[in-house]
Amino acid sequence: MSKVAELPLPPHYDPQKVGQVWRVPYEERAAEAREWAKLHNLRPNEGDEFKIALVLIDVQNTFCIPDYELYVGGRSGTGAVDDNTRLVEFMYRNLGAISHISLTLDTHVATQIFHPIFLVNEDGEHPAPYTLVTSEDIQLGRWRFNEIIADDLGIEPSYGQSLLEHYTDRLAKKEKFDLTIWPYHAMLGGIGHALVSAVEEADFFHTIARSSRPDYEIKGANPLTEHYSAIGPEVLTGPDGEKLGEKSEKIFKKVQKYDAVIFAGQAKSHCVAWTLSDLLDQIQEYDPDLVSKVYLLEDCSSPVVVPGVIDYTDQADADFARFTEAGMNIVHSTEQMTNWPGLGE
Repeated sequence: MSKVAELPLPPHYDPQKVGQVWRVPYEERAAEAREWAKLHNLRPNEGDEFKIALVLIDVQNTFCIPDYELYVGGRSGTGAVDDNTRLVEFMYRNLGAISHISLTLDTHVATQIFHPIFLVNEDGEHPAPYTLVTSEDIQLGRWRFNEIIADDLGIEPSYGQSLLEHYTDRLAKKEKFDLTIWPYHAMLGGIGHALVSAVEEADFFHTIARSSRPDYEIKGANPLTEHYSAIGPEVLTGPDGEKLGEKSEKIFKKVQKYDAVIFAGQAKSHCVAWTLSDLLDQIQEYDPDLVSKVYLLEDCSSPVVVPGVIDYTDQADADFARFTEAGMNIVHSTEQMTNWPGLGE
């Protein structure tokens, strides 16, 4: 890539606000972005000779703001806030180099297979958040489908139970995580569903300064399957062979279209890792040479860690090691992009 100068951080940026929720002043930021573009000679993205896409996975309040539903603190406890501070500063410094931004939004309602209301035990109690439900648990009746919600889901109670049996068995056979009961999170229409304010502001600033329209990928709304990966759900078919979901090629097509595609977001161990795993499968199937276009901002993602309950750090590190071995590039936001493998002059 031809060298594009790194920019200073704009005056409105306040790193102390990254871990907070607030309203972005759009009109004010739009005027500032236009002036910033003039000051630093930023051109519309359509003129970029070397095109770079930034894909942000689930950078939402529910995962990134302390005390929100499923805050990804990592082992440090400040993981997602630190990640987003580095991410936002990376976005501003490289405003002239990033051609396009794409953002995924984890999107849920209460009655979904991974939320407590979906299952009950023999006493009618729901599983606690972070309970791991195995195929054996379903077969032995430790947990069963909550028939009360069958009508709401538009299914028969017997189908709900068959689905759980089939679903947990498929996860085990595909060597995926056991069915995890998560706290209610990323609820459609709720504050937790929204993008982190500082990230939204940087994305909006980029939109105006580079005349670059971002795109948004809604994922996770299917009540009958988990959807960690932005490319497709965990289980694609139900107990009778019916389709529960399908793989998307939107991200793969970005890798085909752009000269480099950078990934960051939350959580490193789940939605980021499974997105990259699915993408790697698509690349290896259609064009293995494309793998070198993929860059992973390792210092802008953290794994799920619930102290005293569960820690996915080692799993996340193993996944990223596998991606590196396959040819993806592990990079850091604090490095100049021209020093990244394959991006030097």
